[in-house]
Amino acid sequence: MTRPSLLLASAALLCAAPAFAADPELLVFDWAGFEEEGLFAPYVEKHGDSPSYSFYGDDDEAFQKLSSGFRADVAHPCSQMVGKYRDAGLIEPWDVSRIPEFAHIDPRFLNSPVFKDEGGVWYIPSDWGVTAIAYNTEEVPAEDVASLQVFLDPKYEGRVSIPDSSDDVWALAYLATGVTDWTDVTDAQFAAAADWLRKAHVNVRSYWADPAEMSQLMASGEVLVAWSWNDGVAYLQDDGFPVGFQRETTEGSSTWFCGFVNLKNGPGSEDKAYDFINAWLRPEAGPELVDAIGYGHANTRAMQLVDAETLKSAGLTEIEAPILAQTPNSAAQREKQLAEFEKIKAGF
Repeated sequence: MTRPSLLLASAALLCAAPAFAADPELLVFDWAGFEEEGLFAPYVEKHGDSPSYSFYGDDDEAFQKLSSGFRADVAHPCSQMVGKYRDAGLIEPWDVSRIPEFAHIDPRFLNSPVFKDEGGVWYIPSDWGVTAIAYNTEEVPAEDVASLQVFLDPKYEGRVSIPDSSDDVWALAYLATGVTDWTDVTDAQFAAAADWLRKAHVNVRSYWADPAEMSQLMASGEVLVAWSWNDGVAYLQDDGFPVGFQRETTEGSSTWFCGFVNLKNGPGSEDKAYDFINAWLRPEAGPELVDAIGYGHANTRAMQLVDAETLKSAGLTEIEAPILAQTPNSAAQREKQLAEFEKIKAGF
């Protein structure tokens, strides 16, 4: 399986945004782009069709929709959101006795009582990636992206794009101002990061909503430097665009991971939800995930099937620079960050 071309990927995301209808007995609420059949091929073989999908653009949007009464069977939040789902009573534990490959999930992805406690396993980590600097290698010298301060460089005014995602934006700002642990941020550190973001805002041409949009902005030449996930870079690489992905900056880069929650009172089949998770977690899904989207797999056996050169190209190798891990932080801090980010985008 190969990734779609940039234009096809963009068209697919735009057309698929509301829903992708298939098996009516399983509705997956997910990020657009994860409806790649190779990720859940055994499900299709068993049931004759893909699950139905409904898509969202960011974690906060997904949570608000589910909190407002939207019903699905499983959802795909990133780790820092799981506590909110639990506090809102939206999810129930998984029965991991029905998930054989759960035993092979990398333990670092389950090292939190938010995910696993005496009440059960609330979260099945499935995929991980990084947020780092994507840049046009023909227009931007490598030395310019050696530091995150490139986002403040007047040379790139109007030629920068960062995500319309509070988590990724604050990961960038904290790193740029010397913070690598966002679970214990002081008021002074928050203020310094907010000030940095206001300076970066002057250079921002667009806050990208999805990786395909970011890729289009770079492919068109409008944007030269972006704070990007793996998949936006993967789309550009597949189209032969001269893109670099700089993780080892002076200040560091950010990592994150996402996974699946079992939504309470889902309208579909619980058995099919387990068939879906088991298909996703099989080792053979690892190469499919890296090839299709450029993300790593949470199953250690799955990652063993991916060759070293592919991992390097996707930006999934270990680095020596500082890492800000987007792990669970307090709900109050996330709300504070979200409110401040909205003011910054509005120019205040």
